[in-house]
Amino acid sequence: MNILTYLIPISLVLGAVGLIAFIYTVKSNQYDDPEGDSRRILSDEWDDHPKP
Repeated sequence: MNILTYLIPISLVLGAVGLIAFIYTVKSNQYDDPEGDSRRILSDEWDDHPKP
């Protein structure tokens, strides 16, 4: 039962790190590409060599 004194804080810290990383990605607009996938699927260009 003493292991819970270690596991609970570790899980809370890892959860907080994940939440902070998610909030950072949302605020830096990494998910704002509503038209990109629909245009990319019809394009003949490869994703390996994107345009500069």
